[in-house]
Amino acid sequence: MKLAVIIGVAGFLALILIIVIIGAIWYLSARNGLIALDEGINAAWSEIDNQLQRRSDLIPNFVNTVKGYAAHEEKVFSDIAEARSRLAGAKTVEEKAEGYNGMQSALARLLVVVEQYPDLKANQNFIALQDELAGTENRLAVARKRYNDSVSVFNTRIRAFPGSLLAGGLGFAPRPYFEINETARQVPQVQF
Repeated sequence: MKLAVIIGVAGFLALILIIVIIGAIWYLSARNGLIALDEGINAAWSEIDNQLQRRSDLIPNFVNTVKGYAAHEEKVFSDIAEARSRLAGAKTVEEKAEGYNGMQSALARLLVVVEQYPDLKANQNFIALQDELAGTENRLAVARKRYNDSVSVFNTRIRAFPGSLLAGGLGFAPRPYFEINETARQVPQVQF
């Protein structure tokens, strides 16, 4: 009888130990998965910063090339300088998105100015800078998409079961998307 009780207790303790080990493995796996997703978002955000810096470095050369042809368009140039400094000083995703939108708007106004100068549009330096800027804008679009995709996966994981059980206790909160403002969503008016 004592042997049966000892075997029963040992079996029960072994079962508890197996459950604890499985729980620990699940916890560590879930925790490491959330950390990997969080780091993926950080890497994607870093790529956005990298491309914003690239664009920021190109813009003074672009502006100086245009200034040679359109020196009297000072308002456009000061708007670009202001937008560039706001973007450089932005810290949060929301501030970066706002700075990005301001820069997009200022660059759009600059391109309207460029249309008024046919000689400028034929200038090789201008063409090369415009191509570099267009390439950077494409890289930014890809980087924004990767960032938002990473945020989507992360936010889904921390809101869905079982990630929701761990996320709050581990200090994970939903991350913001990199979004454009409403004016950028409007269809531009093209007039000939």
